[in-house]
Amino acid sequence: LRHFPVNICFSFSGPAQNQMQVPSGYGLHHQNYIAPSGHYSQGPGKMTSLPLDTQCGDYYSALYTVPTQNVVTPSTANQQPVAQQMYSRGPPAPHIVGSTPGSFQGAASSASHLHTSASQPYSSFVNHYNSPAMYSANSSVASQGFPSTCGHYAVSTVSNTAYPSVSYPSLPAGDTYGQMFTSQNAPTVRPVKDNSFSGQNTAISHPSPLPPPPSQQHHQQQSVSGYNTLTWSAPGLLSTQDNLIRNHTGSLAIVNNNPTVTDSLSCPVMQNVQPPKSSPVVSTVLSGSSSTRTPPTANHPVEPVTSVTQPSELLQQKGMQYGEYVNNQASSAPTPLSSTSDDEEEEEEDEEAGVDSSSTTSSASPMPNSYDALEGGSYPDMLSSSASSPAPDPAHEPDPAPAPAPASAPAPALPQPSKMAKPFGYGYPALQPGYQNAAAPHASGVQPSNPVYSGFQQYPQHYPGVNQLSSSLGGLSLQSSPQPESLRPVNLTQERNVLPMTPVWAPVPNLNADLKKLNCSPDSFRCTLTNIPQTQALLNKAKLPLGLLLHPFRDLTQLPVITSNTIVRCRSCRTYINPFVSFIDQRRWKCNLCYRVNDVPEEFMYNPLTRSYGEPHKRPEVQNSTVEFIASSDYMLRPPQPAVYLFVLDVSHNAVEAGYLTILCQSLLENLDKLPGDSRTRIGFMTFDSTIHFYNLQEGLSQPQMLIVSDIDDVFLPTPDSLLVNLYESKELIKDLLNALPNMFTNTRETHSALGPALQAAFKLMSPTGGRVSVFQTQLPSLGAGLLQSREDPNQRSSTKVVQHLGPATDFYKKLALDCSGQQTAVDLFLLSSQYSDLASLACMSKYSAGCIYYYPSFHSTHNPSQAEKLQKDLKRYLTRKIGFEAVMRIRCTKGLSMHTFHGNFFVRSTDLLSLANINPDAGFAVQLSIEESLTDTSLVCFQTALLYTSSKGERRIRVHTLCLPVVNSLADVYAGVDVQAAICLLANMAVDRSISSSLSDARDALVNAVVDSLSAYGSTVSNLQHSALMAPSSLKLFPLYVLALLKQKAFRTGTSTRLDDRVHAMCQIKSQPLVHLMKMIHPNLYRIDRLTDEGAIHVNDRVVPQPPLQKLSAEKLTREGAFLMDCGSVFYIWVGKGCDNNFIENVLGYPNFASIPQKMTHLPELDTLSSERARSFITWLRDSRPLSPVLHIVKDESPAKTEFFQHLIEDRTEAAFSYYEFLLHVQQQICK
Repeated sequence: LRHFPVNICFSFSGPAQNQMQVPSGYGLHHQNYIAPSGHYSQGPGKMTSLPLDTQCGDYYSALYTVPTQNVVTPSTANQQPVAQQMYSRGPPAPHIVGSTPGSFQGAASSASHLHTSASQPYSSFVNHYNSPAMYSANSSVASQGFPSTCGHYAVSTVSNTAYPSVSYPSLPAGDTYGQMFTSQNAPTVRPVKDNSFSGQNTAISHPSPLPPPPSQQHHQQQSVSGYNTLTWSAPGLLSTQDNLIRNHTGSLAIVNNNPTVTDSLSCPVMQNVQPPKSSPVVSTVLSGSSSTRTPPTANHPVEPVTSVTQPSELLQQKGMQYGEYVNNQASSAPTPLSSTSDDEEEEEEDEEAGVDSSSTTSSASPMPNSYDALEGGSYPDMLSSSASSPAPDPAHEPDPAPAPAPASAPAPALPQPSKMAKPFGYGYPALQPGYQNAAAPHASGVQPSNPVYSGFQQYPQHYPGVNQLSSSLGGLSLQSSPQPESLRPVNLTQERNVLPMTPVWAPVPNLNADLKKLNCSPDSFRCTLTNIPQTQALLNKAKLPLGLLLHPFRDLTQLPVITSNTIVRCRSCRTYINPFVSFIDQRRWKCNLCYRVNDVPEEFMYNPLTRSYGEPHKRPEVQNSTVEFIASSDYMLRPPQPAVYLFVLDVSHNAVEAGYLTILCQSLLENLDKLPGDSRTRIGFMTFDSTIHFYNLQEGLSQPQMLIVSDIDDVFLPTPDSLLVNLYESKELIKDLLNALPNMFTNTRETHSALGPALQAAFKLMSPTGGRVSVFQTQLPSLGAGLLQSREDPNQRSSTKVVQHLGPATDFYKKLALDCSGQQTAVDLFLLSSQYSDLASLACMSKYSAGCIYYYPSFHSTHNPSQAEKLQKDLKRYLTRKIGFEAVMRIRCTKGLSMHTFHGNFFVRSTDLLSLANINPDAGFAVQLSIEESLTDTSLVCFQTALLYTSSKGERRIRVHTLCLPVVNSLADVYAGVDVQAAICLLANMAVDRSISSSLSDARDALVNAVVDSLSAYGSTVSNLQHSALMAPSSLKLFPLYVLALLKQKAFRTGTSTRLDDRVHAMCQIKSQPLVHLMKMIHPNLYRIDRLTDEGAIHVNDRVVPQPPLQKLSAEKLTREGAFLMDCGSVFYIWVGKGCDNNFIENVLGYPNFASIPQKMTHLPELDTLSSERARSFITWLRDSRPLSPVLHIVKDESPAKTEFFQHLIEDRTEAAFSYYEFLLHVQQQICK
């Protein structure tokens, strides 16, 4: 040990006498913990051949105990016959991939509901479009798969200077396999309709009958982008029949002859307005972008677009029967560590809600004892003590006038809207019928001058009320209007170029223009269907998936921040006041989710932005759909803890050879002062091989001290109080250690890895405070708890049949992750390995603790410089991005809708509450929805997500997004509103779960069935064209192409050599990526860059950025005389043709001719030529659109490296998979059966 430049003070081989006792936990106490056996409630579903026990058994190894009791099965009393339709069709469908040129050879699916068939001969198709390919790809080149590290994205980060008083936490990266949520020990489960996904759990909201304490004003800046809000509705809300209820836009805006919308940028929000005493202060920061067009970070046009829906129900109904795994039996959040009682659930539902009144205040509320209690309704003790002002029983509330019967639906062949919809804001009575009897006494008998605000005469509005808006939302257009473009029939086999030349933007919901401005950004909140079907039966007919895709903690350049003692919320369902509520009069507002009438708090009457009183509809909370509240102590279970970062480093021989320590330590030294936190920030280090090494960095020491624990079977902390130290007090010692670490283990011969014991020690060390653990691992764990054996058979990598071992080999890492989650600790995994490391097992430590997974295959600091560069850039983003601690997220939706499955990295604490020990801005989530009750009484539905977290500066904050969408009752309108990108991303999440719970073959079949069933349903019900053609509405024309791309993606492809860890990592990416980055991973963008011009260019930061058109992913588009850039999300490829112009090679690549270009080139030189400036400007613009910088590979034509490039040309045929045209013919064949 003499070579260590630190003092080695102790070597422990046994337990220490002063062993630290792990605290009992907070939030969920140890005594309440149960083994994470995963009690899932599963509703009746289509996947009859996969009972719950089997799913658990398949996903978790034999070591994992399948629950045999406490398995709640929702009642099926209310099931609709239509909901029982399955995605499988009569004749089985042949297996798409894995066939030889002459025949389809698909393994028969074991699940009875999936299509499989005997082999069917089929002919090979070449040049089906009757045009010679300019460049042909060799058939031996597999055109499948995506880079294993794709999916990292960069979003414009809001610096601390932009938000001086706020630290923004980050969302946890989505879970590796996507944890689907059904009901994990949910206290109450309401009956679920039987649809394609089993185990649909509805969220139960607990009404809180507390009297409204005096609330204090909220101030929030208006958000610039018209769609900053997301709305989530909570299922299980009391039903009321008010078709006017949703016209809540009126509550936000004033309707007058001059409907001027005040832009948040021009509004005097930033001025230091002195509000009256005790009035809240609105803190808003606008970080203006100098570019005329934002980078392609979002799937929407440069001009703001409103929220978009996503067709996630497609899966629910048919092809994606993988929805079966409720709760991601495979990858969903595990059973709560502590199964909470019914009473405790009520407390937990209040977690985000500080108190139970129409306006939540920060005073006079008992301290909640769980996180659910902070977010949800009222606390049990508050319920019992609020007799003085109980929440009115919905049954006793005056029922609104029933909605008029909708117009009869048009004939199936006519794609006209199903309702006669009036224009927004016109034709409404002065008083909302349902509330005429509820008007304020002083307003009774007085007819208000403005029809929008009934009951209050002096209320002008910029925008029509939501009630008015909702009546005009029934259909996409009036029956006399022309057919929308989204319904234009497209003959897929005849239309050669379905891919547009410009990026595909999110569709805009068919809302009033003012509602569109107020709606949430599709970058944050997106639905698979922008037109919500009225009934589950209508949804089943459409054969489309219904679900939401969220990016709740993404980096924002503008975010209204409200500092107030009053957070106004619905007394019944705890919805936050938002732009889509309606004001009955000046003193009352109606919830847009449960329709409860609430009082307007006195403080809310004052608007600090305008210094006016009596205009609550102008408050920032009802002018912005994305807002952030500074929460009071009512939203805390304990005082905010400091930011704590622990680094657990593999220092075995493999790790030293890989050379990652040098890169990591250098990155830490460069970014030490940029770690999010305040003066209390703490940091610690552990290293491990066959033993565990701790480092005493206590202030006052002359140099770091290494403490070695060799007893890995009984891990303990040698000096618990000195292993996590204040970053600023011990900074010099920390720097000394980081400078010494890379050389400390240079001569080690230790080849074993005791990862499990190291993680156990890390858990004990982090338990008192919680925080973030960053684990760096380079090989298969081989010692102590959690040791693993190699399960990969290299000979099976190209198998077209069974792909095994996609699930974990042991439940050790899952149980450890659940323990960490209970102690508010997230584990992030960096896997840098050149050999199989069983990522399927290791990923559980991050998936269930709301952590992130970074994967660097074949990593070596010198032999693989591109991976080393990627690690360096990823670490810079990882160490400096914003982060949130002790977070919980709840999603609410309008009465009649319910959520039954969640996807992402988290732990499901209750029916609709997700526990996120850490939250980061690069994490995405997905939710599957079902329609439990008919929506005929309303024309709008809303969704709201609330993320409660502690910032790195120690502030408790609540970020709220609200999304509003129209309801339709015709099948044509449902198809017209499909968000095809959202649908494919939801299907991808479901397919990952099906792969793990059932088999990869079943998942692939379900994906194909999703296309077959949706197009078949469209052709038989909406389209009146010839049945011999494969027709699709314009909104779905890209659906078959995207599904084929998904089948050829690394996660799902067969017949092409794919390492098991690579496949598992691709699945992890699908479960954790936001939509905008996941789409590049599924379907890359291809551009020709050897002829860049300034035509159509945009200006970004005084830089001209060319905008070349998109190309089809086919070798037909490649020419030997050109150069092409492929954007795969986390990887860029520049393919240079053999006959490429020497001027381009010299002016852009810096070499005189094609032959002189080196084989491994990863950078473009900075040359003083116009061509170089254009190429570098375009690539830089693409890179700036994602958080993690992509690696660049320059690929020469006819070089061995071109194989990976050609695998992404998904429209071409390979030996193992269809071409796009062949796939269309196969789909058409299945439809005609």
